[in-house]
Formats: sequence, structure tokens, C-alpha cells
Amino acid sequence: MADREQVAGGNWLERASHRQWLLREADDLFRFFEGASLNCDGRISVPDTKGRPMRDGAPTELHTTTRLVHCFSLVSLQGRPGADALVDHGMKALWERHRDAEHGGYVWSFGPDGFADDKKQAYGHAFVLLAASSALQAGHPDAPRLLADITQTLNTRFWEEAHGATAEEFTRDWQPFDTYRGQNSNMHLTEALMAAFEATGERHYLDKAGRIADLIVNRHARATGWHLPEHFDADWQFDRAYDGNPIFRPFGTTPGHWLEWARLLIQLWELEGRVTDWMPDAAKALFAKAVSDGWDEARGGFVYTLDWDGQPRIADRYWWPVCEGIGAAAVLGAVTQDPFYESWYRRIWDFAALHLIDRRRGGWHPQLGPDNQPKPEPFAGKPDLYHALQACLIPLLPTDTGLAKGLREGQLRGA
Repeated sequence: MADREQVAGGNWLERASHRQWLLREADDLFRFFEGASLNCDGRISVPDTKGRPMRDGAPTELHTTTRLVHCFSLVSLQGRPGADALVDHGMKALWERHRDAEHGGYVWSFGPDGFADDKKQAYGHAFVLLAASSALQAGHPDAPRLLADITQTLNTRFWEEAHGATAEEFTRDWQPFDTYRGQNSNMHLTEALMAAFEATGERHYLDKAGRIADLIVNRHARATGWHLPEHFDADWQFDRAYDGNPIFRPFGTTPGHWLEWARLLIQLWELEGRVTDWMPDAAKALFAKAVSDGWDEARGGFVYTLDWDGQPRIADRYWWPVCEGIGAAAVLGAVTQDPFYESWYRRIWDFAALHLIDRRRGGWHPQLGPDNQPKPEPFAGKPDLYHALQACLIPLLPTDTGLAKGLREGQLRGA
């Protein structure tokens, strides 16, 4: 466990050489994804393990399209040639392929012959809001209509005012079919709501983000000793026994989400004007609990899930908790100046550099076994630009601004 003594050599982020390294890593990710994201059959896709467009015939999922629009909007703001064309393609896919012109909202996936999975999920709709907000910051001409449409859909179909959070999922024609409520979709909606606030200045987005954070973190996570609950019923009562999809809704608790909330709470605290006193303390508590309970001291990396007795349930290491740990350590270190976070920032990046970044083929390995060797499942190819890119860019921006706004305003700290 890292201690709180002064870290030798000062903070990495004060060194031009480290900032240059982060920018090179971000550039490497874009190089890997930009040649593979425009699929030959017209989909916006993710690369296979070698950086080629996926040709597995699987439908295109909403979170894939939206995350790529978000990421290529960010690189458009940096002036990268080719980015605007990829944003155009993704925005077209969202409006013409995912959007349900008959019933409204956005379906989970489409294939060559139309909708594949036509359910309407809060998780995917949160990322539509993020994509629209980032595209608006990047000046895309179709972003205002997408932002208006997704805002109306979230407000009229998903938002539950009595609870201050969203419902989870519906059939294509908006029939509820489950009483499940989940923190994961609401966490990502919090991120998207903050991005929408920064893109528009409209306070209602930020107010909703604050209500979600209060429900999930200030009430539920605090009550469980910062072992963040994931699964709830329709009345937002914690369902400790729930065991669903092992990727999106696994049993137990997920330390990566503790880290993600730690970062989001600092950003929300900053955007609200540092007036909500519980947020920074909660962020510190979530981070401390994640590194103490979720980090494998012997082999490094964060285990994916824990049982409620604190033992690893899924001991594999996924790439995204490491990315979230980097972002959380960076922002907490910036606002506290506590060397504890610098030591963890270094330790987590060390693990990523040695085990997750694929120097031979490019991109990041999405999953490792407990022996830290790459595994071929449960993820196919190299499915994610979003988390890894944000791990490279968040440390280079002030804590009081989101990615798209910070890049648009030229606040990225380079060499």
C-alpha cells in the first residue's frame, strides 16, 4: 500500500516529459482507432486485436457509436485531420440508424437489416447525451438537434423526479418490463449531464447530476461504508443479492466504479462552485476504499468485482478500472496536493504501461487474467477508446473543466 510520505522527484505532471508522454499515448490511441473505426459496411466500429475493422458481423451497439463520437469530437477540438469525418459518420449513425423515428429514443443496436436489439436503455441514452454535448463543443452542425432530442427523451421517458435518478430500460414502444434500477447508468448520466451543462450553460443539467450523486453516493455508498452498491429495485432500495450480466450488471460491487465516482465528484464539486461539502470527502473515501480493497498488492491491478465480504468475485483485471484510477488519482492529487495520490497515480500508470498497453499491435488489452496475461474473453478485439483516452487527457486539464470544454478553451497542458 502506498504511504503518504513525500514522493521522490515531485509530481510527474509538473514534468514536461511526462506531459509529452501522455500526449503521445493519446496520439497512439487515435492512430490505432482512426483507421479501424469506419467499417467497410458503413458502421462506425471498434478495432480487432490487430487494429483492423471488426468483421464479425455483430450488430453495432449504442455505447460504441456514442463513445467514438465523443472521442473523435475531442480530437477534432485538437485540430486532428480526419476527425471531423469520423464525427460526421458517427452522428449520421446515431440519427439515422440508432434513433427510433417512430417511437422516439435510441435503440441499443442495429445491423445491416435494421434494428437488432430495439430496447431503450438508460445506459446508452446517457452516452447519447455525452456524444451530443461533445459534438456541440466541437461545433458539429447536427449537434443541437441531437442534444435537444436526447434531452427531451431523458426528461420525458427516463427521469424519475421522485427519486432524482433515471429508470433503467423499456421496450421499443416504451413499455416498462423490469423493476431494476442501476447505479452504472446513472453514474454515466452524471458525467453526461455535466458535459451538457458545460456545452449549454443550462443549470437543469447540473441540478440533475447533483441529485443522482446525492442518491447513489451520499446516501447509499456512505451507508455501506463506501462499498458502492450497484443494483436497486424500483424504489431505489439496495438489492444485495442481484446477479445479472457479468459485464454490465455483475454480482457484488465493482471497485472501478468507486474510482469513477471519485473523479466525477470532484468535477461536480468544482462545477457547482465548491459549495457541496460532502463531495470531496466522499471522493477521498471512495478512492481510499478502492485502492485498499480492490488493488491486488501481489500482482498489481484492480480486480473487477468483490463479494460483499470483500473477497474477489471476478479476479480478472479489466482495462477501464485502471483508467478510472489514473483519472481519480490525478484530480484528487491536484485539489489536495497530497503525495498519497501522486504515489498511486504512478503505481497505476506503471501497471498500465507494463501490462495493458499493447506495444506490439497498438491499443490496450481489454482484459487480463489474475496472472496479468491477456485473455480473449469476455471482450472481442480492442473495444474501447473512451476510457484509455480519458486517462491520458484528464491529468492534463484543470479539475474545474470537462474534457470538451477544456480542449475548446485551450486549457490542455502540453509541453
